[in-house]
Amino acid sequence: QVQLVDSGGGLVQPGGSLRLSCAASGFTFSRYAMRWFRQAPGKERELVASISSADGSTSYSDSVKGRFTISRDNAKNMVYLQMNSLKPDDTAVYYCNAFMRLFPDQYNYWGQGTQVTVSS
Repeated sequence: QVQLVDSGGGLVQPGGSLRLSCAASGFTFSRYAMRWFRQAPGKERELVASISSADGSTSYSDSVKGRFTISRDNAKNMVYLQMNSLKPDDTAVYYCNAFMRLFPDQYNYWGQGTQVTVSS
């Protein structure tokens, strides 16, 4: 059974830090690109950061570049999102995602989400 369990969210003051974690099970983790999305109230889900399966290369949205860092530990089937210099605009539910394209199919799994609230 495929499972992604997001954790680490909470309430933090502007300028603070949080580290999100995602525990994966039920699939071959190392073969999947891992991504973090977020969704704020009234807004569409936004891709925040991704890390490849092949070489661990990373990419970030412009809104978080330089503040957030995505990483993965294939031995533990874990992916992380280190969030620094948090702003109120970062307030959202954050979702872990596992993605693999194997032509002609693609596989897409989601965590349940973890709430991040940045407020004084």
